[in-house]
Amino acid sequence: MNAASVSERPAASPGSIIWKWVLLLFPVLIALGLLCLRQYERNVLAARSIQYYGQVPAFQLTNQEGRAFGRADLQGKIWIADFVFTSCPGPCPMISSRMSEMQKPLEKTDVHLVSFTVDPDKDTPKVLQGYAEKLKAQPGRWDFLTGPKSALYDLTRNGFKLGVSDGAEEQGVPVHSTRIVLVDRQGMIRGYYDALAADAVTKVLADASHLLREQPK
Repeated sequence: MNAASVSERPAASPGSIIWKWVLLLFPVLIALGLLCLRQYERNVLAARSIQYYGQVPAFQLTNQEGRAFGRADLQGKIWIADFVFTSCPGPCPMISSRMSEMQKPLEKTDVHLVSFTVDPDKDTPKVLQGYAEKLKAQPGRWDFLTGPKSALYDLTRNGFKLGVSDGAEEQGVPVHSTRIVLVDRQGMIRGYYDALAADAVTKVLADASHLLREQPK
């Protein structure tokens, strides 16, 4: 075969090489940009001032282990509360999932998690224990509380300033707030967060970090 008839592969042009590198690096640059943006958002949130919304009154209920549990058990701790019920067909699974997400970031702190049932007739300590296990709740870090309906509803309405109803006027399904509440070491409410919002966990963790600096253990 004549050497002249053999076609040679053309050398890659500098422009095509550059474009290959651009295509390879573009996803990496996007990922780094998103990480930087998230860190910036966290820094902004952590730097904002945290308001006061009143004191959580004293209460005495029962946790998932059947043990008496009240505000005295949270004395000197920063804590995060939510309001759910185990048979909830609506937003409760998402609210509980958001609470569960916060366990890992908070594991090296003394921040406590507290879930109040709004359906105490069904949510006995045994039922709450099963619910806690499904959520992989850390023992001693996350308590699920039940008790007399009158006490729970009074605490929700007059203590946390949140709406709650047993749903008797509708379909018998409890109606309650989807807010998560942040409480400081003095028992003062310092933040309300819509648990269904995409940035709920980020905001709660940022403000909890702020309180940990403001009120060291």
